Formats: sequence, C-alpha cells, structure tokens
Amino acid sequence: MASVPDLDVAPPENNLQGCGCGSEHATQLERRTLWLVLGINTTMFLVEFSWGWRAGSSGLLADALDMLADAVVYALSLMAVGRSLRQQRRAAELSGWLQIALALLVLADAVRRFIGGIEPLSGPMMGVGLLALIANMICLDLVCRHRDGSVHMRASVIFSTNDTVANVGVIVAGLLVAWSGSALPDLLIGAAISLLVLRGGERI
Repeated sequence: MASVPDLDVAPPENNLQGCGCGSEHATQLERRTLWLVLGINTTMFLVEFSWGWRAGSSGLLADALDMLADAVVYALSLMAVGRSLRQQRRAAELSGWLQIALALLVLADAVRRFIGGIEPLSGPMMGVGLLALIANMICLDLVCRHRDGSVHMRASVIFSTNDTVANVGVIVAGLLVAWSGSALPDLLIGAAISLLVLRGGERI
C-alpha cells in the first residue's frame, strides 16, 4: 500500500519527474492523464457492475463501486487541475469522504448477500477480476508518472494502488469459490475491499 504524501507541502510548479516541463505544460499532461484514467475507470465500472450482478458476486460489485468512486474522484481532480492548493486539497478531501461512504454501502451489501445465501459464479469473478487488474495496472502506471505533482495526483496513486490489491483479491476469491463451492470467499473479499476503500478514504 502506498505511503501517504505530505499534503501540507505545495509541490514545485515545474516538478514532473524531472522532465523540465513548464507549469502550463505539466498541467496539460496531468489533465490528459486524468481523462485517460477517468475513461478506463468508468468503462470498468460498467463492466464489473453488470457482470457482478449477473454472477451474484459481492467481490465484483464491491470492486465496481470502487471503480465508480475512482471515476468520480478523477472527475473532481480534473476540476482541480491548475487551481490553487486550497482547491486541490478540498477536492482530495471530498474524494476521501466519497470513498468512505461507498465503502459503507458495499459492507451493507455484503451483509445482505450473506443473509440471503447467494452463491456467486466463480468463472466471471476470475475473468472480470483479471480484466480489472490489467486496467488498474495501466492506470497506476499513468498516475505514477505524476506522483511528485499536485495533491490530487498523489491521491490518485493511493486509489490505483488500492485497486490493484483489490483485483488480486477478487481473482483469488473466485478460485476459492470454485474449489470450495462456498460463497464465503466472495463475501469476505467484498467486505475486505470495503475496508480497504474505507482505509484509503480515511488516509486521504
């Protein structure tokens, strides 16, 4: 899990991995990166949510909501690019509260599915989980290029790191569901992702 950057220190205006870019050009690069990861997360939210619903998987639904949270965060970050440090901090704080709210909703859904005794389909869990892992690794590579930049870009590194861990968990849970024939691994990973998102929101 990524360490929390010092959000109280304003980053140098020309610092973008030592590329020597001017602040205006660096802002354009940040905005382009945010649009890319916004598109990836929005697409994967739709894919994971639809398949999670069909497969009856708390893990996929939890990961889909995490993707949705990230998409909203990136949209907020786009509004903050090039603005003051105070506005950037507000966007980061709002994104953290959003993570916390969605984590609590996913925890509630895991409890509902546990009570209902819904058994998930392991095949879609593993397949879609692998697709989401690839998507999040691409996002992590993109945002890590700006990890020494603005506050919202450093927050994005935390989101993407959390997401890759969650994706691996969904894949492992799918394997355990196939092996055991029990819904418990799926419910546990759904709850674990919720707690991971909750912790990420609190740290941000």
